[in-house]
Amino acid sequence: MLSSSARRGAAVLLGAAVLTTLSACGAAPDQPAGADGAQTGKKPGAAVSAADFGSLEALTAAAQKEGQLNVIALPPDWANYGEIIKAFEAKYKIKVNSENPDASSADEIAAVKSRKGQTRAPDVLDLGIAFARSGASENLFAPYKVTAWDKIPDTQKDPEGRWYNDYGGYVSIGCDAARIPTCPQTFADLLKPEYKGKVALNGNPTKSGSAFGGVYAAALANQGSFADIQPGIDFFGRLKKSGNFIPVESTPATVEKGETPISIDWDYLNAGYAEQFKGKGVDWKVAVPTDGVFAQFYSQAINKEAPNPAAARLWMEFLYSAEGQNLWLKGHARPVLLPAMTQDGTADKDAVTQLPQVQGTPAFPASAELDRAKAALAEKWDKALS
Repeated sequence: MLSSSARRGAAVLLGAAVLTTLSACGAAPDQPAGADGAQTGKKPGAAVSAADFGSLEALTAAAQKEGQLNVIALPPDWANYGEIIKAFEAKYKIKVNSENPDASSADEIAAVKSRKGQTRAPDVLDLGIAFARSGASENLFAPYKVTAWDKIPDTQKDPEGRWYNDYGGYVSIGCDAARIPTCPQTFADLLKPEYKGKVALNGNPTKSGSAFGGVYAAALANQGSFADIQPGIDFFGRLKKSGNFIPVESTPATVEKGETPISIDWDYLNAGYAEQFKGKGVDWKVAVPTDGVFAQFYSQAINKEAPNPAAARLWMEFLYSAEGQNLWLKGHARPVLLPAMTQDGTADKDAVTQLPQVQGTPAFPASAELDRAKAALAEKWDKALS
């Protein structure tokens, strides 16, 4: 995730929020079963469900025996990750080692590969969907189905349980109304001369899921499609040529300092900035552009060779519990289980009302379209902005 921003990096229906599919040392050996899963005899690294440990309580005991969890690319101000990590540590008395919070999804994949067999390798990953799918195809992730597996829509999970969507939102335009007299509402607005030197993305779209989504949304706003992201690349080329687009990665720090007064980012991050900087001279407004409606989830995955395999699986169980999902919601993100939680009454109703407003119904790219878009950006992005 490049800075809490560039980091990253489904269909979402507001209210029900139905996001349907689219950011050196030897590894610790697998622990024998027992309190760690004696009922089935499976080792933690081979467990594909809590039942393989005998129960969720047995999984918890195995994770607490490991005593730690390695995470990467999780900025504390990204969709409420700071509170989520603290809640997990407090609930289970397991230390979370959070490394390189400003890393990108591409950096996460690289860490899994380069640290294979090391105790400091990441146990779990939070990835943009394109990176989740490519990582699964490279056999980097362990299959594991959380207790809430059946409540996750089929379109939002790998059938084998190697990744599953968790939380998401819409591409939005954040704007500091204290510095910008009239905030832009659409991608078309961003081309106006009054925004010269003011428009930023949340990272590089070849590495960051959020920036990737921004270019896709721009493509939809300019007669492109999920099969054709080129109009989005061309749009940012025009924006750069006009002087409106600046090569500064938008982060909380750049927003607070006024260096990126207009930022294209996920709505939950922009909504978070509005709260974070209220009363600090920043009047941050959020608009979901009507000409380029794009929503996306981020996906969770377990490193196939996680040094703390039981803690990795317990982390997943926590994230997909009502407690974990409501913590995403508190961070203005739309959790994947929100429809089910709305139905059974476990969703935080007050948090639902705070979600950014959206008009229109988004559509979503297929896996092959995502692959083509990723390839097009890798080939053409730098050239378009040179």
